Amino acid sequence: MTPPELKAFFEPKSVVLVGASELSGEGAVSAAFFRSLAYNISKFKSGKVYGVDLSGKLEKYEKKLTKVPKGLDLAVVSLPKDLLKKNLSILLAKRTKALVLISGELEPKQKEELGNLAKKGKLLLLGPKATMGIINTGNGLVAAPYQALAPRQGNIAVISQDGGLAAAMLDWVCFHGVGISKFACVGDGLGVDAAELIRYLAQDKKTKVICVYLETVKEGRKLIGAISEATKTKPVVVLKGGSEDERIFEAALKQAKALQVQGIEEIFAVAEGLAKQPPMHGNRVAVITNVAGQARLLVKSLVKEGLVPAELSAETTKKILNKHPHVSILGFIDLGIGAKADLYKFVGEQLLSDKAVDGVVVVNAIKSTLLEPKDVREISAIAKKSKEKPVVDLAPGGEDNLHVREVLADTELPVYDQPEKAARVMKLLGMRGKILEKVERKI
Repeated sequence: MTPPELKAFFEPKSVVLVGASELSGEGAVSAAFFRSLAYNISKFKSGKVYGVDLSGKLEKYEKKLTKVPKGLDLAVVSLPKDLLKKNLSILLAKRTKALVLISGELEPKQKEELGNLAKKGKLLLLGPKATMGIINTGNGLVAAPYQALAPRQGNIAVISQDGGLAAAMLDWVCFHGVGISKFACVGDGLGVDAAELIRYLAQDKKTKVICVYLETVKEGRKLIGAISEATKTKPVVVLKGGSEDERIFEAALKQAKALQVQGIEEIFAVAEGLAKQPPMHGNRVAVITNVAGQARLLVKSLVKEGLVPAELSAETTKKILNKHPHVSILGFIDLGIGAKADLYKFVGEQLLSDKAVDGVVVVNAIKSTLLEPKDVREISAIAKKSKEKPVVDLAPGGEDNLHVREVLADTELPVYDQPEKAARVMKLLGMRGKILEKVERKI
């Protein structure tokens, strides 16, 4: 299967949603999913939308599948086992190009039939149990069964084999305002698998970083091959569930140049940094701060990650101290609690022009200082001007971090709330830099 064929999932010109809005017992979950899907899909304006409610309750929805035209691009189905058994053959007769099975168990014969159609290339299948569906923020397609889970547009693509993890990941990005480009829940992987989605997203112009949650690996060589090819052009960040062969697979992921993480929070912290900032070519990191304590903790975390505090050139040091003699330069650049945006910007620009600096972390505490969130907005100009060296922001605390994230939401400056996260991101930006250097040498 070549990647362009998956276009029917993410860029359909016609969609049909199939379900039943009122069911009891075991079917109640499918009904609840269907109602939420109906709400979300009603906002899709980039193609023709058809709906089939087998309960006959939703306004403007057909009561039978026979009323739906043939040859539609995408069908999204949320039905319990008994109703799926009765209606799947009718749906397949409609010859839709792609099918997403949100919920519902398959009969053995149905599973065999769908598997054969998928193998022969006659049907693009996502699922069964592709619980959290499929999303393309670029065209407003949100075929996910929860009304609150509509992420903002961005450059991070997400693939999950597990529905529960997929729900948690979507909840996290929505709550924290992380933008994504595309999302797909693979489920049982009877048809399209993670490897094929990775190949598609590697060619997607809207995607800068690919995040993958893997639970089981059926075709290891195929998956590792897809990751290895993708990492030549964009980062692939992998979160892996535990298994007996975990160490072997982790070694294979490392060889494929995937960046491995240990949790949902880390996968998106890393992805946001990779999507917004250039890779780091070196390990020398300069720290600008208005509070010394947080800077010391950050330097400790940087060293733990194998990075080193940048030693500024004599010329850069002289420029800073000549203009601002009260600034302290000793392992990090302490601007003092009275620092405002203009001082941050001046010092940041000097650091980024210094050949002894490979990347910069900006620490900005709000409480107990004169810095305000609007000042931080101006500081983001440092990151915007930096095309070759990464800049990330550390806004420690709870409320302070929320304010800073809100102010910087539409900028290219990623924000972290703990020194360990900022240091980890800088480490992986450095790893990405090394990967690209090796790729360039081979070309």
